[in-house]
Amino acid sequence: MGDLNPEVILGMAAQAPDGMVIIDGEGLIRYWNRGAERIFGFTAAEVDGRSLDVIIPEKHRKRHWDGFQVAMAEGVTKYGDNDLLNVPALTASGATISIEFSVMLLAGPEGGPGYVAAVIRDVTARRAQERETRKRLMEAAQDRAAS
Repeated sequence: MGDLNPEVILGMAAQAPDGMVIIDGEGLIRYWNRGAERIFGFTAAEVDGRSLDVIIPEKHRKRHWDGFQVAMAEGVTKYGDNDLLNVPALTASGATISIEFSVMLLAGPEGGPGYVAAVIRDVTARRAQERETRKRLMEAAQDRAAS
């Protein structure tokens, strides 16, 4: 696979339906693909160089940045191969959505982690459906218990 032109990979990332976001070691957005534009409603130009706080609900920011600092210092993240992180996120309209994502640490100029990349999916509809299914199951169980 070494003969694959890097432009093909960049083209795939740009057009992917899932959000692909890269932030630098300071937490500033450096890459934002079409999928991220669709999910969050911000264009790449609107978020370029801005803090990731633009999509992190305020009550979750401290926890996020604490984990970010540990991952950057240790060069390891637990949200990679098989672990998806599920969190709320903000859109350009101010709405809260549910997202799940995996994280990859990317090397910086000095060889250590310099960037964090995430592949993001909007799971708002699926989460709402799961909540509705749980609610119906609980109501059915209560009805059976009352009979």
